[in-house]
Amino acid sequence: MNRLKKGDRVRVISGKDKGKEGKVLKVLKSKDRDMVVVEGVNMASKHAKPSQKSPQGGIVKQENPIYACKVMLVCPTTGKPTRVGHAFLEDGRKVRVAKVSGEIVDQI
Repeated sequence: MNRLKKGDRVRVISGKDKGKEGKVLKVLKSKDRDMVVVEGVNMASKHAKPSQKSPQGGIVKQENPIYACKVMLVCPTTGKPTRVGHAFLEDGRKVRVAKVSGEIVDQI
């Protein structure tokens, strides 16, 4: 079980985008390091040819991945960045828990 999932609200804790918040769009796992794509963070310009999707083409801004260690989950109740713990429910399911408030982060 990973500490970050698609759809989580995270805050960047280091780098050029420090302090920005956004939603996790994609989680990229690898042997070396996990990376995440966060909405509105680590924007880069890409030159695109005209296509059916974008008939104009030109320069398009898009999000690039950043290391997962550079972001922290935002607690749903307090709104503060928090570490992630794990706990088991009565029915035996493993869920993610915010260390700041003790609240369950996963959707039940």
